[in-house]
Amino acid sequence: MKLALLQPVFAPNLYDLSVMLQSDIIVLQDTERWSRKGRVHRALIRTPEGTQYINIPVRTEDRKKQIRNVRIDQEYEWIDPVLRALKFNYRNSVYFDYYEPEVEADFRIGADHEYLLPFVLFLRRRLLRFLELEFRGKEILASKLEEYTRDPDEFARNMSAKTLFQEHDSRHYQRQATLRSEPAFKHPEYRQHFDDFKPWCCLYDLLFQYGPESFKVIDRMMDHKQE
Repeated sequence: MKLALLQPVFAPNLYDLSVMLQSDIIVLQDTERWSRKGRVHRALIRTPEGTQYINIPVRTEDRKKQIRNVRIDQEYEWIDPVLRALKFNYRNSVYFDYYEPEVEADFRIGADHEYLLPFVLFLRRRLLRFLELEFRGKEILASKLEEYTRDPDEFARNMSAKTLFQEHDSRHYQRQATLRSEPAFKHPEYRQHFDDFKPWCCLYDLLFQYGPESFKVIDRMMDHKQE
């Protein structure tokens, strides 16, 4: 059995997606402590200069809590800046105008959320639906699993996992397992709306540029797994 330990990021990147597509069970670690270095509250997008993060602000007093208990800081006007960043950087992308109304409506729902987790899970579902993605594996929150333990090696043994995947470059916010395996992954290059390809952007980058043809990049990524 292949097990993936991922945090509930609202906009996965292609590495996350590769792990999800290769796994039998995907566990979203909502009981782990929130970290500013993680990606639960932020996502990397493409800019003319390179890349930048869009962010959902977190209340200062909640920053040492478990992810499931963290609240959005609604004292900040954060929704319009996120939407402006997306529009400024993606307005010339092929499919931006097609998806913009729904993406804007999704983010504006954030004003009605007190807690971060339900909102990021909503954004995550919406983004994956736009990309028409389905997974063979089961996705479940760590808080719903009696077998879950913060020790990833112990948890993998509890789940009888033969393979354990974790997030890319996550040593600063995710406890690393000695049993950790690296997925078969080679970051595909694809046509971005600015020159000089930049990897590790979130899936909004792929969506706005490729739209319903995103599967071509994803299939190429997964074909590498078969090599």
